[in-house]
Amino acid sequence: MRKAIVLLLGAVLISGCATTVTLQDMTSANRQNLLRLSIGMTKNEALNAMGTETKTAKVALYQYGNWAETPVESMKINNPYRNEILRGKDDKIFEVLYYVTDVRKSDTNTSEDELTPLVFDNGKLIGWGWSFLQDNVQKYELRMR
Repeated sequence: MRKAIVLLLGAVLISGCATTVTLQDMTSANRQNLLRLSIGMTKNEALNAMGTETKTAKVALYQYGNWAETPVESMKINNPYRNEILRGKDDKIFEVLYYVTDVRKSDTNTSEDELTPLVFDNGKLIGWGWSFLQDNVQKYELRMR
C-alpha cells in the first residue's frame, strides 16, 4: 500500500512538471528573444539571449483563419534550429544560426521563411534577418545551399 502511494505521488509530481508548449508559443518566445540581441555580441552571448534548449512543441491545425485549440502533433525543435558556414570571395567566412520564429503552415516541417538567421563574423554578431543576410550574400558573393 505504501509503495502504491509513493508511486502515485511520484506520478502526480512528474505530470505536474510537464508543460505543453505550442509551436506558436515557442516561435513567439524566439521573436521576443530577438529583442535581446545587439550588434557586437559574442556568439555565446547571443546563444544565451536566444536559448539553446531543444523543445517539444505541439502543432495545432490552422483552418479558416484560426488556430485549432487542440494541438494534433508534436515536433522537437532545436535552438538554434540549424547552423551553417558561408564562404565567399576573399575567403570571407560567416557563421549563420537559424531560429524558428514564425509559423507559415501548420505542419511539422520547418521552411526557410519560418526561420530568422543570426549572422556572425569572427564570433561576433553583425546582424540578423533575411534582408541582412541577403545583403551580405551579394556583397561578399557568399555561397548558400
